Amino acid sequence: MSTNTPNDNVSEVMEPTETDAKAAAALTICESLLLALNDREILPEREIICILRDAAATHTNDSGVDRPSKLNVAVAALINQIIDGGNSVRRT
Repeated sequence: MSTNTPNDNVSEVMEPTETDAKAAAALTICESLLLALNDREILPEREIICILRDAAATHTNDSGVDRPSKLNVAVAALINQIIDGGNSVRRT
């Protein structure tokens, strides 16, 4: 008996949309800018972390009627993962 999941077969993975590509490009550009600002000692790590926390808070506290939208919750979670993983700051 096979226990394959849909992700086990690469051919079944959905093609990225234009929106997916734009989002990935924007994220990559922003991360590169934050790294460059830190590398050139224009912004210290603590300021970059503050920028990311502010961005996450913006999505956590969006103007949804009762609660943030699913998209905003997902965006805030991704930003928090970036903070936790140190992706936007070269930590030594």
